[in-house]
Amino acid sequence: MKDWVIGFIGAGSIAEAMIRGLLGASLVEPGKILVCNRSNNHRLKELSRSLGVSDRSTKAEVISESDLVILAVKPKDLPEVLLEIRPVVKQGQVFFSLAAGVSTAFIESVVGKQVQVIRAMPNTSCLVSESATAVCCGSMAVPETLELAVRIFQCVGKTVVVPEHQLDAVTGLSGTGPAYVYLLVEGMIRAGIELGLDPGVARDLVIQTVIGSAKMLAVTGEDPVVLRQKVTSPGGTTQAGIKVLSDRGFNEAVVQAIHRAAERSRELGSLITPPHKNPHDTPHATSQKLIDNC
Repeated sequence: MKDWVIGFIGAGSIAEAMIRGLLGASLVEPGKILVCNRSNNHRLKELSRSLGVSDRSTKAEVISESDLVILAVKPKDLPEVLLEIRPVVKQGQVFFSLAAGVSTAFIESVVGKQVQVIRAMPNTSCLVSESATAVCCGSMAVPETLELAVRIFQCVGKTVVVPEHQLDAVTGLSGTGPAYVYLLVEGMIRAGIELGLDPGVARDLVIQTVIGSAKMLAVTGEDPVVLRQKVTSPGGTTQAGIKVLSDRGFNEAVVQAIHRAAERSRELGSLITPPHKNPHDTPHATSQKLIDNC
């Protein structure tokens, strides 16, 4: 893989995390990573300076020079990007898409060539190399390409393979999951402050509590129900606190939040449809229709 050229279309925080992961694992040389961005040339120059990657001014340059292209753009921007790069895409080229809700079939259809598409759903914890990422393959991707995807995304955390129809569930669970944890942490810190703790002390205690609890789950392998029962003595402080959460429907609220996020992922995906060009459509007009639908 060190001989591969990997191109990134999009230079946001997720792209940077993946680049750092690839370089940290020595999977590719810095000079064989190409990056372009819709705007913000300063961002490109900074990545080039700090990481040694090569910036490119156009998407066409990235496509024409790369063996693997990582589409690190927002879902609403992907239709326009695909239409723009379609003329320079090579038969059999490999694409990894990070766009939530956009199917591999959609990408294959818009590109209009036999390309290998892998769809991935990382989460923001990839910024600290602790992402929970799920990947799936399109109709033309071979097993070796899926294995390559797993290897690459393992550079930024834990990676699992799922069928594509489950990616909306993944989006609702682990894709949006960090926000639920942060919301819990917000509430715990607030409670600590209201009880008289210094804000910094409350923050440190809550963060370490979350880290320790997650590590207990990972290291022991025990069911969370069992671990919860082990710290819940009858008539004790934990039981008193959990009763309040149960009475307020805490567990059910979490379950419903994940269901709704997954449902929203499906809704957003259904709004993106392949372009149907007619003689009066210019490429810009066609892409604009797609964007409006997003």
